Amino acid sequence: MKVRVLNMTKNELKIEIEGEGHTFCNVIQKALIKDKRVEIAGYDIPHPLTSSPLIYIRTKGQSKPTKVLDDATKAVHKDSKTFRAAFSKALKEWNKKRQS
Repeated sequence: MKVRVLNMTKNELKIEIEGEGHTFCNVIQKALIKDKRVEIAGYDIPHPLTSSPLIYIRTKGQSKPTKVLDDATKAVHKDSKTFRAAFSKALKEWNKKRQS
């Protein structure tokens, strides 16, 4: 994955992410939208044959968009770990039932 900063101001950030698609960008966008410091968060894939989506963030007040994006990625990571643990538990329970 290659990330390139296209534009950055006090309250805005626009980045390009090579090699990703809707799945990754949608997860990041949802995490950003949950953050009360975010005014606008979205992504665009300008051309369907090139997988280089653009993510745009505009924050409220003094919140830095780089910090908000960092926090969003940490939240996604935490959610992934929580899901992984729950899924592992479900598999163990499933295997236990099948062996009975």
